[in-house]
Amino acid sequence: MKLTRRLLLSAVAISLAGVLPSLAAAADKIAIITPSPDNPFFKAEADGAAAKAKELGYDVMVLVHDDDANKQSELFDSAIAAGVKAIILDNAGADASVAAVQKAKDAGIPSFLIDREITKAGVAVSQIVSNNYQGAQLGAGEFVKLMGEKGPYAELLGKESDTNAGIRSKGYHDVIDQYPDMKPVAQQTANWSQTEAYSVMESILQAHPEIKGVISGNDTMAMGAYAALEAAGRKDVIVVGFDGSNDVRDSIKAGGIKATVLQPAYQQAQMAVEQADKFIKTGATGIEEKQLMDCVLINGDNAAKLETFALAQ
Repeated sequence: MKLTRRLLLSAVAISLAGVLPSLAAAADKIAIITPSPDNPFFKAEADGAAAKAKELGYDVMVLVHDDDANKQSELFDSAIAAGVKAIILDNAGADASVAAVQKAKDAGIPSFLIDREITKAGVAVSQIVSNNYQGAQLGAGEFVKLMGEKGPYAELLGKESDTNAGIRSKGYHDVIDQYPDMKPVAQQTANWSQTEAYSVMESILQAHPEIKGVISGNDTMAMGAYAALEAAGRKDVIVVGFDGSNDVRDSIKAGGIKATVLQPAYQQAQMAVEQADKFIKTGATGIEEKQLMDCVLINGDNAAKLETFALAQ
């Protein structure tokens, strides 16, 4: 009987020995919160962040706020309750997101922002964004060149709550407005949406059939605008986007949309995870909070080198 009991205790000890190390080795977790992956730019961000986090040994929570600040706040609550070590965020509004990032900071969880800034410094550890103004100037310069420095054109704007929408529009106009023969006939928001851009472009065409060009705040709207132009038999209208998506790359290669501006979404997201990893391990990144990444013009000369928001060397 004593022998049987000893054997049973030994078996339990062996079993526990197998379980306990695996529990001790459970990976820390990072939350990745972005707008909808229906937009390939945001999907590239989430994929890039998740790949780098897993490479560095973290588990990941990939969450989607759909540009809804209230939903974003709830996702932050979920991430905090899950005990994540860091949050990678492409936010749902420059002003509206400050409270959520502060809430995480108060809970001892650092946030690392990508793509979009918030309006308060010192709340997030890092804010890594594309140099939208520089990129917009590149796109506008190409647009003016393609238009022959003259003609009526329309501009499609992004979400009003997104700082990037305003920065890109300013970058466009600081270049285009230098050419007096470039005539703006319409400026409307399509809220970063392809479907909305299609409808807006139909309305603009009806009101301004003389239009010769469209400059768009992102590639998704550019795709919607071009589809509407194509349906109306107006493939002669010059369209320029911003983001550097594979969809627009393919359109450029096929002679449709003429140009876009690449912002390195995948690389940006991976940088944020690397900085999060360093912060988790050392308590600092050694880098300033706000970091700008320059954009690259994409046209017929280099579109073939573009893949998933990255340009092959």
